[in-house]
Amino acid sequence: MFTGIVEELGTVVSLQRDSQGATLEIQAHTVLTDAKVGDSIAVDGACLTVSACTSATFLADVSAETLRRTTLAERKTGEQVNLERALRLKDRLGGHLVLGHVDEVATISGWKDEGTSSCMQVSLSEKAIRYVAYKGSIAIDGVSLTISNVAADAVEVALIPHTKHVTTLGTKRNGAHVNIEVDLLARYVETLLLKHTATETAAIDMAFLARHGFH
Repeated sequence: MFTGIVEELGTVVSLQRDSQGATLEIQAHTVLTDAKVGDSIAVDGACLTVSACTSATFLADVSAETLRRTTLAERKTGEQVNLERALRLKDRLGGHLVLGHVDEVATISGWKDEGTSSCMQVSLSEKAIRYVAYKGSIAIDGVSLTISNVAADAVEVALIPHTKHVTTLGTKRNGAHVNIEVDLLARYVETLLLKHTATETAAIDMAFLARHGFH
């Protein structure tokens, strides 16, 4: 689990594809200070497992499913990516709870600079838009952001200068693809409501009707 607070920008060294997926090598510093094989590191919001590491780089296996559902398949040598180590229980939760399980790849459909800050619009599918709310949280390329506006098929987020400087979002513009993870709390609320509704429906019998005044 992660917080959506990017620790550093890593640099893609290589992405070696094969029939089963790919091996991604990334150059980094901060996230490698205590890294070991088996650790989880979020790369542009996708949770990957360290398969090998040195003091300067780490390797991660990327499954075919992850390649299909994230932007990692698009990464090229020399490009920068957002990196975050897994959350420890004693850490501050500066962003929001992020699983590192990308829901979909979305497209930046609007960009407006407002002084030193920027307003970024991202188009979302109908499946994803149902989980977002005004002033709620969303992870875009692994960055925890607050939703400033919600439309029928898109959300807007505000990017302050610090966020643009320490993440890759400052280099994005219209047409760029980004990884989206919706707030996991919205998922649980929906699941609980659906289960409750299903239970109530299944329990409508003569005894239920009698308890509610129907004779």
